[in-house]
Amino acid sequence: MSLSLVQKTTEFAKTTLQGAEAGHDWAHTERVLRNARLILEAESADGDVVELAAILHDIADAKFHNGNEELGPKLAGEFLKQQGLDDKRTEHVCNIIRHMSFKGGNENSAWTSLEMEIVQDADRLDAIGAIGIARAFQYGGFKNRSLYNPEIAPNLTMSKAAYRKSDAPTLNHFYEKLFLLKDRMNTSIGKKMALDRHLFMEEFVNQFLAEWEGRS
Repeated sequence: MSLSLVQKTTEFAKTTLQGAEAGHDWAHTERVLRNARLILEAESADGDVVELAAILHDIADAKFHNGNEELGPKLAGEFLKQQGLDDKRTEHVCNIIRHMSFKGGNENSAWTSLEMEIVQDADRLDAIGAIGIARAFQYGGFKNRSLYNPEIAPNLTMSKAAYRKSDAPTLNHFYEKLFLLKDRMNTSIGKKMALDRHLFMEEFVNQFLAEWEGRS
């Protein structure tokens, strides 16, 4: 892949993400790209597809577009075709964007590829650990959710629709998604990195609850 395509795709994503919610902005995309490149070092995958999908994966996140899961793949596909990328790789990138997100409801994607597994791991790594904690509370604040309410228990059996509509306290999100990601990683490097970040989150939640309850 020519460097110019990476540069053009980067500029397109940066422009598209201007004004985005801070947990899903260009800085998030850049971290995902770095994670993906790190995982790529140990995997025999199409690096071009991985990098393009990582750069474009959040240009139209469904949660900010009335649940429209096709807008992101559509915009990505239109852009890549304009740049002259072949149809096979363009469709591969679009399928990664279409299927990689955690959708709740214990739902697994019906489509996958090694390249998607790499980008999915890279994205999930940014959802956990110290940055994952910061992003969770940033989004909770964006949605005006409470930090925690001991009277509202986490719901681990939500349907996909219920997960999308949930306005539960931010701390519930750790149980409903973030703590689940460690066991849903695909690659060996992703699994190793996820474990460290998972343990950090557990320490944080334990400390949070101790302070909330006056035990610390």
